[in-house]
Amino acid sequence: MKKIQLYTITVILCLFSIATHAQINWDTKIQDKLPDILKKHRELVSIPNVASDEENMMKNVDWVTTEFEKLNFNVSILKTSTLPVFLAEKEVDPKAKTILFYLHLDGQAVNPAKWNQKDPFRPVLKEQDAEGNWQIINWSRIKTHINPDWRVFGRAAADDKAPIIMMLSALELLQKQQQKLSYNIKIILDLQEETRSEGFLSTLETYKKRYAADYLIIMDGPAHPTNKPTLTFGCRGVATCNISIYGAKLPQHSGHYGNYAPNPVFRMSHLLASMKDDTGKVVIDNFYDGIELDAETQKLLAQVPDDNEVIRTGLGIAKADNVGKNYQESLQYPSLNVRHIETSWKGPGLKTIIPEIITAYIDVRLVRETDGATQLEKIKKHIEAQGYLVLDRDPTDAERLKHPKIAKLTMNPGINAFRTDINSLIGTTLRETLENEFDEKPILIRTMGGTVPITPAIQVLNIPAIIVPMVNMDNNQHNPNENIRIGNISQGIKMCLAILSMKL
Repeated sequence: MKKIQLYTITVILCLFSIATHAQINWDTKIQDKLPDILKKHRELVSIPNVASDEENMMKNVDWVTTEFEKLNFNVSILKTSTLPVFLAEKEVDPKAKTILFYLHLDGQAVNPAKWNQKDPFRPVLKEQDAEGNWQIINWSRIKTHINPDWRVFGRAAADDKAPIIMMLSALELLQKQQQKLSYNIKIILDLQEETRSEGFLSTLETYKKRYAADYLIIMDGPAHPTNKPTLTFGCRGVATCNISIYGAKLPQHSGHYGNYAPNPVFRMSHLLASMKDDTGKVVIDNFYDGIELDAETQKLLAQVPDDNEVIRTGLGIAKADNVGKNYQESLQYPSLNVRHIETSWKGPGLKTIIPEIITAYIDVRLVRETDGATQLEKIKKHIEAQGYLVLDRDPTDAERLKHPKIAKLTMNPGINAFRTDINSLIGTTLRETLENEFDEKPILIRTMGGTVPITPAIQVLNIPAIIVPMVNMDNNQHNPNENIRIGNISQGIKMCLAILSMKL
């Protein structure tokens, strides 16, 4: 009888706990705190955060240290080969699972002359007028009414200080509601993400145990253009190579030597044209090997609410490359891109010369099934198949006289892609958690087009990683007039609350 009574009491307590949690209206609490949250966001964005400015970067570190210590996190400033790494930790149970959250504290460099405000590091509040132009409004207006479509303009307002504020705000709301975490938390703030995460990546072996976790959540990048909750399960990698083709030893007068000295520009055009067909598909042997999009994957790609006509119209192109049937499918294949071409003459004006050299700078976007070094080797074999002597240096005089077609190829295998299984435990848990919180399924992105610099960390730490992007797609990331939509701040806080409340 006592056992039955004890069991009944336990069930009642559990139900009470669940009911209490369910009764919390996070939307109301977020809106009540929003003026203070925006004030804090304004404060953080006002601290310049270009990685080359170490003094101000450390002011950013001091600011976030104070905020995380208020929330009872243990903060460590880890030494690296360059700027330090910020690590905040909270352990609830040594036996519980651990999630490592990655965000970054630095932002892109600025050219103030390109911004529509006096100082990119003095954030301004703006609303859109009837003509669609953004007009500055007084910060005092957030005290009475906040329009979710208002935006805060400033460098790093979105990338990546908004997610930092979202996380801090969610942790503070949980603390005030006395909601306990069910898993341990580690939070990394990278001070050099915009410059390839040099410091953080240099510490992977040194601090491997400090970074150890069961899962990694990356809070960076923009959500889907619909602004609906989004989960991204992978990103493409990137490898690069430079191809140089030679003509005569020196630039030649086109009158004296036209029709006699070969122009390397034409040879480069033929070589590059041989790499793709007229539909945009790469024709280098085995370039797409290993890519199989089964029915389940096709279904997953189809659930992303892209409007391909809108994308095409926005790009101003009559027809997309015929690699995938739509935008999402195109991201599942490796790409070949010519990002820049140059000849020897770089001065002002034009000269009637035959250039002695031309260089094409190539990038190859990688997917999970491809390896950077392997893809570049395929390019090398293709160039050789076109009759070229391929070198990794400039040719000697003897080689110039013997071989009519010479190419110098320098290769960098770069960063490989990562992709986490959507049906993995963390993938399923995150998907269900957001669906329950928002009463609709989140948008699931199998692979995003860009490359996350910390991908090597995912591989070294051997940890499943998922990107949770929360800022608006049109935030002008890396460009002048970067901004964050206030509605995305509110939604991002709610997403953080859901993630921090989930059971693992």
